[in-house]
Amino acid sequence: MPVKKPTVIPAIRPATHKDATGMSAVLGPILSMLQSQRRSDPDHIIQHYIEHPDKILCCVAEGNNAEILGFQSLIIATDGNPYGVRTGWGIIGTYVNLNAGRRGIGSALFAATLQAARNGKITDIDATIGTENRLGLGYYAALGFETYRNLPNAICKCYKVGSSSPTPRPGS
Repeated sequence: MPVKKPTVIPAIRPATHKDATGMSAVLGPILSMLQSQRRSDPDHIIQHYIEHPDKILCCVAEGNNAEILGFQSLIIATDGNPYGVRTGWGIIGTYVNLNAGRRGIGSALFAATLQAARNGKITDIDATIGTENRLGLGYYAALGFETYRNLPNAICKCYKVGSSSPTPRPGS
């Protein structure tokens, strides 16, 4: 019988410049696994996540030893955004250390992000996930995101922010 990984209760807080190296250490292995050519260096992390001009929230999950276990970004979709997402929607990105999955880190990050979306009057959140990213597709499905659009190499899922939205399942 497989040993169940313990649930982690991470500290969730806004990301700062000091977190860029730790966030890079989370993102790099994920992009390598997905054979992505996207950048994951600390300068890119600062520009694309921590200081993104359309940022609503970029938060980190921090373990007991101050290690960054994951991070999540929520930006507002503006006209001409590179994802083709409807203006005014939120656009989410989530990254959890590959050795720390299935411990509640993603759910804890999403709770903070969902509150930020509500505070920002966001009604819909888009997650555009590569078709080969089975972990990402499973994560967003477990949170209650539903497919609304298919692209050649990606699946676009939407979360309806509001009282009728499903509650994230533990361990997602």
